[in-house]
Amino acid sequence: MPDLTDQGGPVRPGETLDAAPVTAWLLQYLPDLTGLPEVTQYAGGASNWTYRLRYPNHDLILRRPPAGTRAKSAHDMAREFRVQQALKPVFPWVPNLVALCQDERVVGVDFYVMERISGLILRAKMPRGLTLTPEQARQLCLNWVDKLAELHAVDAATPGLAALGKGAGYCERQIAGWSDRYEKARTWNVPSYAGVRSWLRAHTPADAATCVIHGDWRLDNVVLDPMDPTRIIGVLDWEMATLGDPLMDLGNALAYWVQADDGYFMRSTRRQPSHLPGMLTRREVVARYLEKTGRSAPNWAFYEVYGLFRLAVIAQQIYYRYHHKQTRNPAFRNFWMIVHYLHWRCRDVIAKGHS
Repeated sequence: MPDLTDQGGPVRPGETLDAAPVTAWLLQYLPDLTGLPEVTQYAGGASNWTYRLRYPNHDLILRRPPAGTRAKSAHDMAREFRVQQALKPVFPWVPNLVALCQDERVVGVDFYVMERISGLILRAKMPRGLTLTPEQARQLCLNWVDKLAELHAVDAATPGLAALGKGAGYCERQIAGWSDRYEKARTWNVPSYAGVRSWLRAHTPADAATCVIHGDWRLDNVVLDPMDPTRIIGVLDWEMATLGDPLMDLGNALAYWVQADDGYFMRSTRRQPSHLPGMLTRREVVARYLEKTGRSAPNWAFYEVYGLFRLAVIAQQIYYRYHHKQTRNPAFRNFWMIVHYLHWRCRDVIAKGHS
């Protein structure tokens, strides 16, 4: 049977990792480490650089920030490491961590290392040789929503997590913060989003609750059991995790959710197989979450527009780096078009009250 687990690929030009100093540093935490690793890179992420270090006796993942100018609060490896460290005892699907390095003499930036979870990750294209029946696709969706609800039920007073939040007013802070980030990353070829931002400010609700939120909940950020691809065995990419409003987290998740009947351009942006027969629609995802948590969302359009606007800002921040030649990754060349498309979707949801 072929190995369908998620594998690293070639390292992108300009993003080479020197494994020798990393190995020398790792020996203080893994004294049985032998030799130098085979280094590969995961292409799925558009933000932090993620490498697989395959040693003869250890299979590890290294996460580091990208090159170039970065937002002050973004790509904080120490924070991402400590969030997972605090979450692991109460949410066991966090990876096993090895160590955090803040000695820039090693690779020039902060980074951390964790154990690789050997499993399936479903990206835009399914792993070759893997198919899901409609029943399996539906069950995976249900499990994915339920796992988010489980995360939102974690006690926010857990040591190491309580300090993540800034108290009430999360929704207002998010609208103001993402608006500011958009202004700073805006280039000449994208819309102002003035009308969308004005609508969001006018319709911002009070926080529904305060809980641990992931910030980037997607199918391609969960690891699945190779023997049962509906079962989640790990959750990755905790860079944006914080204490905040759970409905905002769900809105963020659905901004990425492309369903089978969406238009051509939206389908062209798909990064996860949410279009497969049996997968839930966006409305069904919301209904399942509300049923599972007992929450209500009478003003759901706000959370949906917020998720789309936030995704537009993230895309524009990435495009800004490409536009100013801080990255050469050709995948980012047309991100300005995505920013235009998300502007249209925001306006469409505002007009209709839903997508």
